[in-house]
Amino acid sequence: MLFGKIPASLASCVKLDFLAMRRNFFQGDVPSSLESLRGLEHFDISNNNFSGNIPKFLKSFDFLQLLNLSYNHFEGEVPTTGVFKNANATSIQGNGELCGSIPKFQLPKCNYNKSKKKLTLTVKLIISILSGLFGVTLILLLLLLCLEHFDLSNNNFSGNIPKFLESFDFLQLLNLSYNHFEGEVTTTRVFENANATSIQGNGELCGGIPKFQLPKCNYNKSKKKLTLTMKLIISILFGLFGVTLILLLLLLCSLRKKRKKNTSIDSINFLLNVSYQSLLNATNGFSSANLIGKGSFGSVYKGILDQGRNMVAVKVLNLSRHGASKSFMAECEALRHIRHRNLVKVLTTCSGIDYQGHDFKALVYEFLGNGNLDEWLHPTPRTNEAIEEPRKLSLLQRLNIAIDVASAFDYLHHRCETPIVHCDLKPSNVLLDDDLIGHVGDFGLARFLHDVSQDCFANQSSSIGVKGTVGYTPPEYGMGNEVSVYDDIYSYDILLLEMFTGKRPTDNIFQDNLNLLDFVKAALSKRKIDIIDPNLLWEKQEEETRRINNTRNEDQNGSSKIQECLILILGIGVACSTEFPTKRMNISTVVVELHKIRESILKTIIQRQRVRTTGAQG
Repeated sequence: MLFGKIPASLASCVKLDFLAMRRNFFQGDVPSSLESLRGLEHFDISNNNFSGNIPKFLKSFDFLQLLNLSYNHFEGEVPTTGVFKNANATSIQGNGELCGSIPKFQLPKCNYNKSKKKLTLTVKLIISILSGLFGVTLILLLLLLCLEHFDLSNNNFSGNIPKFLESFDFLQLLNLSYNHFEGEVTTTRVFENANATSIQGNGELCGGIPKFQLPKCNYNKSKKKLTLTMKLIISILFGLFGVTLILLLLLLCSLRKKRKKNTSIDSINFLLNVSYQSLLNATNGFSSANLIGKGSFGSVYKGILDQGRNMVAVKVLNLSRHGASKSFMAECEALRHIRHRNLVKVLTTCSGIDYQGHDFKALVYEFLGNGNLDEWLHPTPRTNEAIEEPRKLSLLQRLNIAIDVASAFDYLHHRCETPIVHCDLKPSNVLLDDDLIGHVGDFGLARFLHDVSQDCFANQSSSIGVKGTVGYTPPEYGMGNEVSVYDDIYSYDILLLEMFTGKRPTDNIFQDNLNLLDFVKAALSKRKIDIIDPNLLWEKQEEETRRINNTRNEDQNGSSKIQECLILILGIGVACSTEFPTKRMNISTVVVELHKIRESILKTIIQRQRVRTTGAQG
């Protein structure tokens, strides 16, 4: 029951040798990106709705032992090389628009005008929809068309082959194969050309020219004649069918418009809904004691669902805020298309009415127990946590979180069928689980790149009206540029600089045209690392103590390597925050570079441990 297009990301499975997607509802062209699957031995996409030409790259699949493309809507010429040479290993039946010169496939020659195919496909679509409603006699409506190419293959038509086909003077190709036609095949002009006519797959036919290899007809032909009354009845039915056809087309147009209008509303039903009452109970009436965060369009509460079995986070939209409903729809639409270990997982939604009669919308997420990244980078003392030590993230922990966030954006930008731009990355939108793994959340401003008319601009309370968060939005937002993946890269790298300097982009020290980016650039030009987050100094002090107590060169070299890694990390942030979007580093490259830096740090840590162990033994 799968539908849609083959995901382009499937092309990354380059070692795949067996791929079967038969008996689904996949449609469209077979993506050219699958050319990378050159190791395939078995490729079966039969009984779907694929269309277009047979992919040419299949003929170069040297290891292919079985290829099944049957019962789709492929068209055009069948290749004569590669696996297509072996008719026993290749199945293409049930594709009425194919032609070619391989005898075993019994296809017509490719000698017709390809520009006529569009008309044929339109006719075939109409007939496929209406044949089940009105029966085979509806075909007579096509008498108004001067057809050159007439394809009724792979349907459930029954009865005799219509006589009126004999008068189609312009007909160059006729395909009636794989139906339930019966009776005698005439020997008139259109049926005399066996190369231009296909009637295979109709077991009850007889007669015709010898090339059809049909049995002789031995029944009484006089029984076929229709009485005058029957002809009159059929003529009346045709008139009724014609009127019904017009009404049906008008109804389809109306339903299509209505469906477009309600698409955004329907998109929120991708998960099971929970009731307002269950969320009210789970959060103790949305009490302040359960409040764990506030955003532009609502508040987030922690709660327990399913009789105490699941801790969840409930985001309740403040629908009185302009854009809150649109944010809810945008987040639902984004989250139903994506799934990644570094994205916050949405569990369910709630859309209804509260007990005061007001509209109520909420999103329910998995609960991540370590809060958001902003709380760790900029801890504030709480009255009930005065005794506890402030939260600290080590260098390696920060680097791991930076890799987690970059991996999430690499997925959103390059691994989704349609690229998604988050538009509002900041530390408070990065949540941490019990293992301090980073998860990107809050897709209320997210945009799909296929709809460039939607951007990250909207009127808000400010006069400028730029969505997103000041300090993290790229400079091109002020110039009215269209949304692109480069916007998220800029926001990511401001986040990266903040993680390792401990300074917000809106810090009070950034005045008189000085900003976080220029602040880091100036330090890097002198190869200074005294701009790092003061909360990392405790690690630095430990290093200094070890160096005083241990005069080995290995430890000094280790400290130097750590400093080099910090410079490299800050350098990535600078390289990806340039004013010109297209010159920013690709997020996939960022992931690779950060992994290299982490490996270098881990090697340094392992070497230090060995040195300390050796010193202790000495």
